[in-house]
Amino acid sequence: MPISIIGRQSELGKLLARHAGASPDLKLLVNLAGQQANTLLHDGHAWKDFDKTLKAGVRRSLRTDADFIVFASFAFVQRIPPKDPLRSLTETILACEQQVLAGPVPACVVRLGYLYGPTSQDLHAYRKAFRLGRPYWAGPRTAGQFHLHHDDAVRALLLAANPRHAGKTFYATAGGAVPFMRFMDYFARGIGKRCPLHIPLLAAPVMQLIVRKEHMQQVALAMPSGPPRPQVPRWKPKLADYRRGIDSLLADWQAASGAPGSGTP
Repeated sequence: MPISIIGRQSELGKLLARHAGASPDLKLLVNLAGQQANTLLHDGHAWKDFDKTLKAGVRRSLRTDADFIVFASFAFVQRIPPKDPLRSLTETILACEQQVLAGPVPACVVRLGYLYGPTSQDLHAYRKAFRLGRPYWAGPRTAGQFHLHHDDAVRALLLAANPRHAGKTFYATAGGAVPFMRFMDYFARGIGKRCPLHIPLLAAPVMQLIVRKEHMQQVALAMPSGPPRPQVPRWKPKLADYRRGIDSLLADWQAASGAPGSGTP
């Protein structure tokens, strides 16, 4: 029986559709509504109309004739942001989680780390910007976030699809919390940019004219150092270290188009 996907046209949705196959015993719905915003690789623009997209996805979930729902959520909601707009977005996410879990169809929630992978168009844009010598908004050096490679996210969502998980909330994150600056600097060195430029934190008032507040708040919202619990049962990330994940995607790029760099600084 084919798996239904809400958000099939997102980067994660396309990958899930290619790898999901069919479930012989379970009519499954995976709700990825809003996951295009679940990454630090955009400047906040993907949060536009997020509330509308997420709530519409929940309404579709509640009308489904599926046997089970896996609702993809956001790992950062374990910490309530101190200010709007990110605080209001977090409240919306938590409310939608509860709606799905309390709905007529058995469901579980999987809170995913910030997504990245070789098909990320935002990451391709970063590569171009770094090669042009442009600085980026890196946020604080010590505020760590949870990251997750697309391939590991797909595996986590499919493993969560078990009726025994009904009513439960799980996490799928890779390793400990890593600051965005450290993550992106490693990527920059992997494409040959030895000294990537950071926009100073003092420039925050001016940068709000370019970078949306949501993104600036995300990179400043520090997560606990260790992986959140409980993780999806029987799931372990194959790319638990962000450096291995970046090396892997750079190798994929090189194999596909001859892009230089294997990810090794």
